[in-house]
Amino acid sequence: MLIEAREGAVVTLTLNNPAKRNALALPLRIALIEAFERLEADKTVRAIVLTGAGTSFCSGGDIDSMAEVTGLAVGRERFRRSHHLVRLMVKSSKPIIAAVEGWAAGAGIGLALACDTIIAAKDARFVASFARLGLIGDFGLLHTLPRRVGEGYAKQMLLYAEPIDAVEALRVGLVDRVVEKGKALEAAHARAAILAEGAPLAAAYTKAHFARGLDELLDWEREAQSALLLSRDHQEGRAAFLEKRKPVFTGD
Repeated sequence: MLIEAREGAVVTLTLNNPAKRNALALPLRIALIEAFERLEADKTVRAIVLTGAGTSFCSGGDIDSMAEVTGLAVGRERFRRSHHLVRLMVKSSKPIIAAVEGWAAGAGIGLALACDTIIAAKDARFVASFARLGLIGDFGLLHTLPRRVGEGYAKQMLLYAEPIDAVEALRVGLVDRVVEKGKALEAAHARAAILAEGAPLAAAYTKAHFARGLDELLDWEREAQSALLLSRDHQEGRAAFLEKRKPVFTGD
């Protein structure tokens, strides 16, 4: 589910469920939480690289498990765990680099944006697909996305749920570098090596500055998304996704 490798002061975490395009099912979220907690406490780790096995970085949340949210309390618990992971990444003292090949969709784009540097292969595609399911952007996306691309472009991505390619992502600042297909991990390791030689306290304080405001946003997101998961529009969006048809939303 999660592969961990180390070279010097750099640790690479690989999402390893290619059959589901590395969807963020609960076991994978728990594995990521445990890994980031352990790495944060290890002073010999100076940088972290996050990537996905197979043809995608991460396809987002596990659609099937969304049906398990049968009440607000269940939804709040779901997001308590997810938000713990977001906080661990965004507030980590260690710089984190995402190496993206293929799709980063839904919570997958949120996972990439919780990193500090994003290296994308030319075949990478990004989509904030929540509106198709009758949901708002989650996984901290309403905090991280506007800080990357500005509020105007972020609003268009979230409202229209249209995919963008790596070239457009670089143009708007969603990613930091674009490399040839199959070279994202190699490029991420090169950037991580530079960070590993830097001053760790300076990196930690820089990250802490940009993390300000995250907690307030996540508290609001937890309540709003928990409610939306119980809406009829979300039930329709989920059914339409699984049935591969266009959803018909009613505002209920």
